[in-house]
Amino acid sequence: MSDDTHPVGPAPNLAEVRSRIDAIDRSIQELIAERARWAHQVGLAKGPLAAAVDYYRPEREAQVLRMVVDRNQGPLSDEVLVHVFREIMSACLAQQEPLKIGYLGPEGTFSQQAVLKHFGRSAHGMPMASIEEVFQEVENGNADFGVVPVENSGQGTIQVTLDMFLTSNLRICGEVELRVHQFLLSRSGRIEDIERIYSHPQSFAQTQGWLRGNLPKVEKVPVSSNAEGARRARNADDAAAIAGEAAAHVYGLRKVIMGPIEDNKDNTTRFLVLGRQLFPASGHDRTSVLVFIRDQPGALFNVLSPFARHGVSMNRIESRPSHQAKWEYAFFIDLAGHVDDAPMQQALAELVEHSAQIKVLGSYPVAVP
Repeated sequence: MSDDTHPVGPAPNLAEVRSRIDAIDRSIQELIAERARWAHQVGLAKGPLAAAVDYYRPEREAQVLRMVVDRNQGPLSDEVLVHVFREIMSACLAQQEPLKIGYLGPEGTFSQQAVLKHFGRSAHGMPMASIEEVFQEVENGNADFGVVPVENSGQGTIQVTLDMFLTSNLRICGEVELRVHQFLLSRSGRIEDIERIYSHPQSFAQTQGWLRGNLPKVEKVPVSSNAEGARRARNADDAAAIAGEAAAHVYGLRKVIMGPIEDNKDNTTRFLVLGRQLFPASGHDRTSVLVFIRDQPGALFNVLSPFARHGVSMNRIESRPSHQAKWEYAFFIDLAGHVDDAPMQQALAELVEHSAQIKVLGSYPVAVP
């Protein structure tokens, strides 16, 4: 026997293994039921609240999921275990009443996938026709929360989302990072049949290299969403859509011609969770602020220097026309930490004298994988 050969023990008895799995499943089910009962006790301890939204605590949920990751020693991945626990918490919360979540529809969009990742399948998704409508429905109270895209790792910022914050009073109370995989879908499944492709402009941008190399002469038809593209493509053999697999299942495009076809294999879209209030710190948070600056020399330096002086790390900055006066701008800034942290409060207090207006858009847990 060679040095790298190890004796193999007797094969396990299949019936015994299955019996042991059945026993573990019973224990898991009993523990989930016990957790649901205790979650209901939390609701009773909070007293008679108005609606399901009053029971939802994103900072507590983030803390629970981080503990899941910290405890994980395999063999399942962090992402798989977080998904399992997210669904358990979603079902437990829905005992009071399902949360109503507005998102950029129709059904089958990446925004819907972000809703499922963040809120679980026990929440009630409400597809909207536009990002503006998602904001409106949350502001009006018809939706408890909203989920909107804000930036893509390859294509940058979704400007309409940022512009809505210029006038909206909504708060950011969470974020979702979603790996986005694009697929070429059609009814026939034959690439040689394709004469036109429907998709959202962002998806065309994310796959432009692949399209240039494989379908350079095909007509590209921009539509309001990938799901809308899939809906149109299902009606003709010479049409195709670029969309996610979820849209393929919803709209009956069972033929995946090719995919993933995105040019950047780490293609990720960040979504924001919209709500109507600020929440306490979770221990690993991000704060988003909107700063309207005065037209004066050194304005940008005056905006940034207080954060540097007080040791607050800046994750992102983006400028947009303020829509208040010609050639005046507002800066969207993402910062590490919570608005209740002392360094953050000191930096913001110092910033007041150098800005025309400051809006704290939200302090919220950093996305859990």
